[in-house]
Formats: sequence, structure tokens, C-alpha cells
Amino acid sequence: MSVEKGRAFALVESNTTGSGRLFASAARARGLRPVVLTADPSRYPYLRRDHIDVRVVRTSEPDEVLAACRTMRDEQGLAGVTSSSEYFIGTATAVAAALSLPSGDPEAIARCRHKHHQRAALTEAGVPVPDFRVATDVDSASLAATDLALPVVVKPSTGSGSVGVRLCRTNSEVARHARALFGTGARTPILVERYVRGPEFSVETFDGNVVAVVGKHVGPHPHFVELGHDVPAPVPPEWAAELRRCALAAGSALGLGWSASHTEIRMSEDGPVIIEVNPRLAGGMIPALVRHACGVDLVDWVVAKAAALSLPTVDRSASSASIRFLRARTGGVVTSVIGQREAAASQGVESAVVTVAPGDEIQLTCSFRDRLGYVIATTAAGGDSGALADAALAHLRVSVEAGPREPRR
Repeated sequence: MSVEKGRAFALVESNTTGSGRLFASAARARGLRPVVLTADPSRYPYLRRDHIDVRVVRTSEPDEVLAACRTMRDEQGLAGVTSSSEYFIGTATAVAAALSLPSGDPEAIARCRHKHHQRAALTEAGVPVPDFRVATDVDSASLAATDLALPVVVKPSTGSGSVGVRLCRTNSEVARHARALFGTGARTPILVERYVRGPEFSVETFDGNVVAVVGKHVGPHPHFVELGHDVPAPVPPEWAAELRRCALAAGSALGLGWSASHTEIRMSEDGPVIIEVNPRLAGGMIPALVRHACGVDLVDWVVAKAAALSLPTVDRSASSASIRFLRARTGGVVTSVIGQREAAASQGVESAVVTVAPGDEIQLTCSFRDRLGYVIATTAAGGDSGALADAALAHLRVSVEAGPREPRR
């Protein structure tokens, strides 16, 4: 248990990858004492390594999170509440608002987290989104696909990281995937939407201002696993301007504009189309790329905003940064990991990380969980950081031997 002094800063659960740990580090750097509220501390090995305070709370119950934060406020002082997790940002926002701490609008956050409500608000405001239908059972999903015309994308109405998102080219694929989604016990409806062709981007905003336009690299269909990002997106200036305008219009329509938002967009033949708006900081190590390329530490900004601390004045740098992810291609048990030293020594590489070790078991999920590591590379403005990251990633090799369990589809 940490013996740090200073006001507590509550983090409701955490990302299991890099940014959750960064939030705690940023809070400490601001003179705060990070406290992670979690139902299962064992999910986050960094808590013990970094000597971070933990409170075991049923985080699925917002009232219990509120009670724990109220106790911290009354006993020790509480500077703020936030979350690095998509699944708990709504709870964190509602708790902060209930305690009169800095927060966004809980209703706006809730509206964004449910994609069908988000889509309805954007449609009403005239912001371009894919044609879509809400399905509550397999039959209505099949009817929606027929109505929209195949191919369609079928996805859960909540969630992140491409979990459960699939391109379906036939009615039988729609029915099979819808059956699988409803079979998980989800009580929420699913979305069936017309597939938008075109390259994918994200726009990172803070307090209603654009910080960066990000180019995305998406893996092969029928899934949509993100395998890389480039900051800034290597696109013509007029494209970047269109993407910025579309993201800001979406945020305004949804009532966002406080702290960070992450807006995913496809550039169709007819212009930008909003895929979804996330009322939180981006995942996929995008904040690290923004820091390298733009000189903006978005993790620090989010922590400072939630604790009512001042934001630094930034001299925007003009560099290029890219990440490429190592993806599992088969399930099984990891037998060897090689090439990390060579990747780290490659030109322009800032970091080369492998997140598995021999003996670990891999189950394919066709989502962000299939990433086994990554390489981040940077170069001066106008350079090709993506090519440097690709070259470095080629050194990484993770060997997998077929394991005892079948991979999930």
C-alpha cells in the first residue's frame, strides 16, 4: 500500500494495456495520489509494481463507487474522478458530478456510450452517419440487412476495441453473427448498418478543439481490428479540414466539448461519415503518438481537467509518429518471443514492446485483444514514420503452438 500524501485522485477501473498505468503516473506527477477502484486488482499487475493504492469496490454498481469516492473525499480529500476505460467512463462522470467535482455532462456521456442513441442524435442534427437499424433479435437483424442492402456491419450497441464488430455479406452471416451477439447474454440491442467504403481516420479533440487527425490501418475483413495509426494522418490538407469539421459537428450535436473525445470517421466517396464518437481519450496508444508528434500529453490533460488543475502551455512540435501492432494469427500457447532487441534498435524507433511471454495462452477474439505487442517510430515532419514502424515490426516474432482450447470466433 502506498504511503503517498496529497489529495486522492480516483480512477474507476483501468485499461489492461498501457494508458491505465499512464493515468496513474500522470496523477502522481501532478502531486495527486492515484487510487484505483476495481472489483479485481489482479487484472492490473502494474498496481503492485507501482505501489498504487487500491480500493476493492463492485464497480458494476455505480452507487458503491459513489460511496467509496464520498468516503475518500470526507477522509482524505478527493481531487477528481475519471476512468481510462470505455466501460467505466460513464460511471466516473456521474460520480464526479454527484460530488460536485469537475466532470462532463453525464447525460451526454451516456448518450454516446449507447451507439443507437448516439446515431439517432447525430442523424437528427444532420451529421452524416451510415444508414442503420436497431435490432432486438435475430429476425429483426435479418430484416434490417435486407432493408439496408448487403453488405452490412453488425455490432453491439455498446463496447469498444472492435469487439463483436463484423462485416456480413449474406443474410445467413447476419443471422449467425446476431445470434452469437445475443447469445452472449447482452441485454442491449445491436446495430445493423450499411458498410461505408473508404479509409478510416480518427480525430482527437480536447475541450472542443482538434488536437490531431489520425490515420488508421484496419486489418482484413470481416473484422475491423486496428493494426496501426499515423499522426498526423498522411492526407491532403483539404481532407484533414473536412475530417476536423465533421468531428467538431458531431461533438457539438452530442453535447460534448469537455475534456477528451475520440471520433472515428470513414472518408467515403461523398465525404466524411461518422462511425462513432467516444467521449473519452483514445486507446491504441494514440495518446503516445500525439505526444511524440504534437507535443501534447493528452493523458496529463485529462487528469488535470478532472482535478481542476491548470493545463500547460504547449509549443506544438511538428513531427510524425506511427504505431504498428503485432497481431496473433492463431490461438495456442506462446513458445518463443524473438526480435525485440532488433526492433528497438531500428531507425526511428521510440519503443518496441511485446506483451506476451513463453507459456502464455492466446485465444483469438478478432478484436484489440489479439495484439501481442507494438512498435512506435517517429521522424521529422514530412518523413514516413509508418515505413519505419513497419520495418521495425518485421523483426518481432512470436511463435505459437496449438493449445488445448479452440479459438473463439
